[in-house]
Amino acid sequence: MTEFPKTPPRFSATFTPAVNAEIRRAAASGIYDIRGGGAKRQLPHFDDLLFLGASISRYPLEGYREKCATDVWLGTRFAKKPIHLEIPITIAGMSFGALSGPAKEALGRGATAAGTSTTTGDGGMTEEERGHSKTLVYQYLPSRYGMNPDDLRRADAIEVVVGQGAKPGGGGMLLGQKISDRVANMRNLPKGIDQRSACRHPDWTGPDDLEIKIMEIREITDWEKPIYVKIGGARPYYDTALAVKAGADVVVLDGMQGGTAATQDVFIEHVGMPILACIPQAVKALQDLGMHRKVQLIVSGGIRSGADVAKAMALGADAVSIGTAAMIALGDNDPIWEEEYQKLGTTANAYDDWHEGRDPAGITTQDPELSKRFDPVLGGRRLKNYLKVMTLEAQTIARACGKNHLHNLEPEDLCSLTIEASAMAGVPLAGTNWIPGRNGGF
Repeated sequence: MTEFPKTPPRFSATFTPAVNAEIRRAAASGIYDIRGGGAKRQLPHFDDLLFLGASISRYPLEGYREKCATDVWLGTRFAKKPIHLEIPITIAGMSFGALSGPAKEALGRGATAAGTSTTTGDGGMTEEERGHSKTLVYQYLPSRYGMNPDDLRRADAIEVVVGQGAKPGGGGMLLGQKISDRVANMRNLPKGIDQRSACRHPDWTGPDDLEIKIMEIREITDWEKPIYVKIGGARPYYDTALAVKAGADVVVLDGMQGGTAATQDVFIEHVGMPILACIPQAVKALQDLGMHRKVQLIVSGGIRSGADVAKAMALGADAVSIGTAAMIALGDNDPIWEEEYQKLGTTANAYDDWHEGRDPAGITTQDPELSKRFDPVLGGRRLKNYLKVMTLEAQTIARACGKNHLHNLEPEDLCSLTIEASAMAGVPLAGTNWIPGRNGGF
């Protein structure tokens, strides 16, 4: 009897080994999975877009003798003291609690050296960050942890956080092992007890209330500080329009590739939209209201390089914000700690258990021994270098497109490699003048 070789085993496309492992974990524990970081699934992103450099129809600029400006003004609508940054790459809000004190200091050092701003995050303002940040944005969050009028006045701008890209509609988590004496005191919480941040502000329920809240903040700060409103990428057209109606000087738009200190894995992977799909809708809202460039748009969620910066600005953003990339620049997830990452059951470049407070790099921890490993002066220098490289990369691209300022980049400088990215970003598929879905609008 002829024996035929057995067909090699095949994994189900639906019930993959990773899916099966999560089912078994949930069945054994009875609790959902919590982690940090952004979405791990493959999503349309800036890599799906290409620039159309100048040749005959466009005139490129020479890098060695023709300038390409990078500065940006934020908060020019109502604030008495709008912010002027040398580069359009800002540091996103990452809380003291999620990050160590030295890490917050390094963010301030690096941002100041590069001529840009950093942001407090949940839990209040630390002296390390305020003392080393020339320009500091104070986040006003639903939790109100650490919030007080004095720190609002000490800030250079206030960011009212309505949503975050990794978890629009949801709050964050800070596990008890990271709530040290200092964190507990700043947040008025018991030490060592898990903390969950609220998903919505306790004293307003809609855009009319938001308008009142913005007015209160302006009165507290004597109309000096720009007021940002941060939204998660879910309904960017309407949310942007309502933020403008409520009186925002700046809209911060965060897509689902953005990270988080900790929330449910199911949230990170299944709620929100890619930033590529969000930017054109937010820009259209601003244009429809006659407010594009008058109300500035900052976008975040997976920004990694100068090419990403240039593409976001070509789509209509005034500036971008980085979080995960900034942490990596400081030294997080570095292979030099691979042996210790292995002991935690993970590996460098994949570590997302920041909420457990055992980060070998000393960045996402409140453990004093681990925090000592991190040098904030060196970390700040590394961040400055990274920001400088990103800026030079973006300038190189802008010059190649014939632009003497990053803000002069425009959608017609772009084409798309995929139908999905073309439809989301609103730029033609490469080699065609076709934009899928444009006949029907948004």
